[in-house]
Amino acid sequence: MDKEGLPKVVVLGGGTGMPVLLKGLKEYPLELAAIVTVADDGGSTGEIRKEMNMPAPGDIRKVIASLAQVDDELKALFQHRFQVDNQLSNHSVGNLVLAAMNSLTDDFYEAVDKVSELFQVKGSIFPIVNESIELHARLMDGTVISGESNIPVKNKKIQEIFITPEKVTPNPKVVQAIQEADLVVISPGSLYTSILPNMIIGGVTEAIRQTKANVVYVSNVMGQLGETEHYTTADHVEAIYHHIGKDTIDTIVLHNQPIDKDILALYKEERSVPVPYDRERLRSYQIRIIEKDVIDYTDNVIRHNPAVLSEILFNLARE
Repeated sequence: MDKEGLPKVVVLGGGTGMPVLLKGLKEYPLELAAIVTVADDGGSTGEIRKEMNMPAPGDIRKVIASLAQVDDELKALFQHRFQVDNQLSNHSVGNLVLAAMNSLTDDFYEAVDKVSELFQVKGSIFPIVNESIELHARLMDGTVISGESNIPVKNKKIQEIFITPEKVTPNPKVVQAIQEADLVVISPGSLYTSILPNMIIGGVTEAIRQTKANVVYVSNVMGQLGETEHYTTADHVEAIYHHIGKDTIDTIVLHNQPIDKDILALYKEERSVPVPYDRERLRSYQIRIIEKDVIDYTDNVIRHNPAVLSEILFNLARE
């Protein structure tokens, strides 16, 4: 708890799952910190990262939009993506704003802080590192794939991921936030390309191992082609343990209700099926299991329900 008695909650992740979770949590009386990956290399983010030699801004942009306390029109402007047929095509306004602020400050941490202030962000947003990094995956056959966007495309079983440069230094505020947290949340998202890239940074791994906080993993509901196809929930946990050490997860949140058949059929066309929950194996790890109807359907997409999920996490933070 902080000096005002507010629970300290740290969320690690990236991609699309993390902003959904944060959207709900920002409504609660919390001291909130979001730790965000910067390993993305696709689309607008990848172009900016390459041209300007800066951390990837895309996932940071999504988190700023999620935690912003400004009117909807300004949020929409920040998220707007140009569709014109010129050099701005496919770039988002938010990515360009972060790139411009990075040029002005010559420090990505400071750039994120200043843009967060402009958008009246609830809580703190911490990029995991302050430099451009590249994500790699070593497959079970020994092949190494480089580049975040290339990893799922190979559709082969992943042994482990790693980052270059190898001795990258994490944001010191990240380590401090994890050490002082009451609750550390591993958000839903792409396991190997959005979640683990945060956790394998030297210093962050040790902080997660040593924190006295309740470390909660919000389980993915659907498997992901090219990353976690055919994985059970315990396989997800095992992958995390393989990268940062065993017994680092205290609690897991599972969805426990049937999923709409028509939406499942759409996912099956993309070769994505629900993640099986092998509860006995999870219990053998001494992990506390919380089960509830935690999903929502928007535009035929399965997402975690931010209101339901944030209530669960807020209650855990107060324990």
